[in-house]
Amino acid sequence: MGLLFGCSLRPPDATCVHTPVQPYWQEIVIAMIAFGLVCLVLMKVVFPRMERVFAARVDAIDGGLERAAATRAEAEKLLADYHAQVAAVRAEAATIRDIARADAAAIRDGILAQTRTEAERITAAGRRQLRAERDRIRIELQAQIESLAFELAGRILGESLEADLRNDAHLRRSADPV
Repeated sequence: MGLLFGCSLRPPDATCVHTPVQPYWQEIVIAMIAFGLVCLVLMKVVFPRMERVFAARVDAIDGGLERAAATRAEAEKLLADYHAQVAAVRAEAATIRDIARADAAAIRDGILAQTRTEAERITAAGRRQLRAERDRIRIELQAQIESLAFELAGRILGESLEADLRNDAHLRRSADPV
């Protein structure tokens, strides 16, 4: 200790020279008290504030990470819900499409059946009309054939067979059930 405070504890004389390496002991005591006060102020005021700032930063970072994770989880949940809704809508659309196809097939079959029925009705009416027209023409031709046959026979024989024709036609009319 004497070496550190070498000249400081002795009364000043010519042999004792103060240098920055060998300061006065009073300066050392004042420096120690000032250092203690600075440390005390730092420990009591500055360090707690710094700890609060660091804790707030850590909380902000961790809170930001937690909020980001929560937001990501919520976004993933919303995405899963969206995909589920899209799948449900697609399934519903497929069901509606299948129902529409079945309805269209039923309507098409109904229209085809109605068209076939109408075609059969029109065909039957046409056939009836053709039969009636054929019968009418046959009756007309039958009458003409008979008169032409008698006329031709009369020309060939050279006699008039008109009276016989009238009697024969009268007999046929009364014998034919119309």
